Amino acid sequence: MSLRADLRALPRAVWVQCLATFVNRAGTMVLPFLLLYLTRDMGLSPSTAGAIVALYGATALVTSPFAGRLCDRVGPIRLMTASLLLSGLVLLVFPFARTPATVALATVLWAVVSELFRPASLTAIASAVGPKHRKTAFAVNRLAINLGMSIGPALGGFLATWSYTALFAADALSALAAAAILAKAGRPDREHGGGANAAPREHVRPAHLDRKLLLLVLGVLPVAIVFFQHVAAMALFLVRDHGWSEAQYGLLATLNTLLVVAFEVPLNSAMAHWPARRSLPLGAILTGVGFGLLAFADAPAMVLVSVVVWTFGEIVLFPGLNAAVADLAPEARRGEYMGLYMMSFNLAFAIGPWAGTAVLERWGGNALWGAAFLAAIVSAILLSRTAPASAEGEKP
Repeated sequence: MSLRADLRALPRAVWVQCLATFVNRAGTMVLPFLLLYLTRDMGLSPSTAGAIVALYGATALVTSPFAGRLCDRVGPIRLMTASLLLSGLVLLVFPFARTPATVALATVLWAVVSELFRPASLTAIASAVGPKHRKTAFAVNRLAINLGMSIGPALGGFLATWSYTALFAADALSALAAAAILAKAGRPDREHGGGANAAPREHVRPAHLDRKLLLLVLGVLPVAIVFFQHVAAMALFLVRDHGWSEAQYGLLATLNTLLVVAFEVPLNSAMAHWPARRSLPLGAILTGVGFGLLAFADAPAMVLVSVVVWTFGEIVLFPGLNAAVADLAPEARRGEYMGLYMMSFNLAFAIGPWAGTAVLERWGGNALWGAAFLAAIVSAILLSRTAPASAEGEKP
């Protein structure tokens, strides 16, 4: 009954945004296959293709804080709609770039317009619901993301075998369709915060000067680096070092997605009253224990246990983090706060796969997974001291 009540309490704006997010993510095909497109279709060398893909990540890292500030000025719904519209248009013309220089330029442009979406999406949800329902709202949004991502890359694999141009077109059309959903819905009916009584932007401390936010972002970074091992070092460790097939490894990703879809919304609804200083360290610890268990990967059952444990860490940690940042952010600078927060994840994504692979190559799996466990424990300690004192972000 509590879950049903929580879901009914979410305003229409959240459901519309989640629908648009699902449609967009269900068409997310180009980025997972960008490296293959550049090497197989365009004939670029792996090093050149890798540099272009890395350029996307570097651009995203720089874009996030500016996207947050822009969000505060134009509004999250407008920025999300513009981001989707521009992303669709860039993807439609992307295949016409046929030299390394023009592809690099198109990639940078695509990264800029795409990354405008993320801080605006978090800001829109934080503005649509009060602190009591934010964990549930962010969990529902992540459910839409995971459901969409369970469709997009799989469909993209079939399209890539037929035509990469069709791959770009499908991704572009999904972005344009998502933009149409948001544009038709218009602005949300209500916003939570100070409203007309909120302090003007110039009277509110900028995000980069908020010590609480900076400490929270610092606390997130180690565990975020650990989490992103599943996109690089974990695959190399299991497939190359332990003889898993690519198909078997793919089933682990399926297990992760199924667990998120099944448990993230009800679990976050049940934990909505938990203070962030309790839930965030728990999520970090579960993440660290999960990846640490890979040190015992000689037993296949232990690998499955590992994935289950760190997935529950993900389920507890990420919606709670989104809600904690939303609770810290003043209404006038909500987008700016979300942009700085997203920048930490982009930085973790830039560091994590590279650092994890380097440790694996030089010192082996036991060192990597032991270090991952310790890094997550560091995050748990920092988050226990820096997260808001209550689920609503109030002082005790």
